[in-house]
Amino acid sequence: MQELKSKIDNGESIHLVDVREPHEHAEFNIGGTLLPLGKVQTMQVDDIEDLKNETVYVYCRSGNRSGQACLILGTMGFTNVINVAGGMLAWQEANK
Repeated sequence: MQELKSKIDNGESIHLVDVREPHEHAEFNIGGTLLPLGKVQTMQVDDIEDLKNETVYVYCRSGNRSGQACLILGTMGFTNVINVAGGMLAWQEANK
């Protein structure tokens, strides 16, 4: 979590994917591409297809949906997906 925040704060070029629902993304997000878990589960990942060989940070509210998404993306050929443990709940708590 802190490593990811440092990368964002330093302006590093990183790939973030938010697998929450649109209303959750609208309430609070850290700049990730919105790709709800339902789309990942049905393999509708055209928006991030070009990131298969890049490091991709996947996040949700608490880390559960993003964990599932990481497993699915891995089976689809994504080589370096990282689950943001604790999700946005932990992010907001750590960055008050």
